[in-house]
Amino acid sequence: MHCLNRLLTCLLLLAVAAPAAAGTRSVTDSRGESVTIAEKVDHVICSGPGSLRLLTYLQAQDRIAAVDDIEGRRRQFDARPYAIANPQFKEMPIFGQFRGFDNPELILSLETQPDVILKTYGTMGHDPVELHEKTGIPVVVLNYGDLGKLRPELFKSLRIMAEVVGRQDRAEAVIAFIEAQIADLEKRTADVPDEGRPSVFVGGVAFKGPHGYQSTEPTYPPFAFVKTNNLAYDARMSGKELRHADVAKEMIVQWNPDYLFLDLSTLQMGGQAGGLHELRTDPAYQTLTAVKEGKVYGLLPYNWYTQNFGCILANAWFIGKLLYPDRFADVDPAAKADEIFTFLVGKPVFKDMNAMFGNLAYKRIPVK
Repeated sequence: MHCLNRLLTCLLLLAVAAPAAAGTRSVTDSRGESVTIAEKVDHVICSGPGSLRLLTYLQAQDRIAAVDDIEGRRRQFDARPYAIANPQFKEMPIFGQFRGFDNPELILSLETQPDVILKTYGTMGHDPVELHEKTGIPVVVLNYGDLGKLRPELFKSLRIMAEVVGRQDRAEAVIAFIEAQIADLEKRTADVPDEGRPSVFVGGVAFKGPHGYQSTEPTYPPFAFVKTNNLAYDARMSGKELRHADVAKEMIVQWNPDYLFLDLSTLQMGGQAGGLHELRTDPAYQTLTAVKEGKVYGLLPYNWYTQNFGCILANAWFIGKLLYPDRFADVDPAAKADEIFTFLVGKPVFKDMNAMFGNLAYKRIPVK
């Protein structure tokens, strides 16, 4: 009996000391939740806006087992550099609808089963906890972040994703690249006096679909990177997360910005609607000095299945070159855009993307 008790005690101690399951590890996601995943992750699916974009930045798109249905759509406009650089996404199996509306039955029927589901915008679409319960697949939730106040969250998510798929070195390279781009932009304009900053406004910014010219981004990062007077920015919101806003047309007229920028995503609305049509036909906009003087310029879309970080950086270089040509004399905005895209998504896609939007990016747009 004494020997039996000792044996049972030893077995109990071994059970306590052993890991929960052989060949597993834990990662902490953006919620602060510890998620148990396989030691080696060979296949994943990316749920939610921007999730596959981040995986592509990490050069881990070969791990994809399936995609959501936005990747398979064929349409005239598609301003997602990561998708343009990876046309194979259009031919891959579908696991659910876009914006995180995952289909557990489709996921379980995939020929290649994912080891992990990487999910951005965890409160959108299918609940992560329920998704895990229905599929038995670990769900790692990520905060997509931005290039402003939530930049640390973006970098944290890149590191979490990299930990899942084993791309830690690449994550650090991406983070360093983004930081270097922003630092260079800010250094070139650091000594621009407040009174020397041109007043600017960007309209036509997409938000869950295309919008007209009154649609803007009050904290538009490119304007902050190169020292402009962003008239839509409200200093009272400093330190707070501030996203999309619709500005009264009367306010835009009252502001009368020195320069107007058009987010080309608005062209999705067609020739008889959207921001470009409004600038060309609305009598109120026709009174603006920037319209009269031909100071209206096209920018690559800020949002397209959430924020396009590569486009945001590229737009900042164009705006800097336009407003402060002496400080950006060495910069060709189109070439800089392709430098950014090549690093982030593996291919120079500016020409292809610009062609979708009538070659209006980084050019003066006739509206008079």
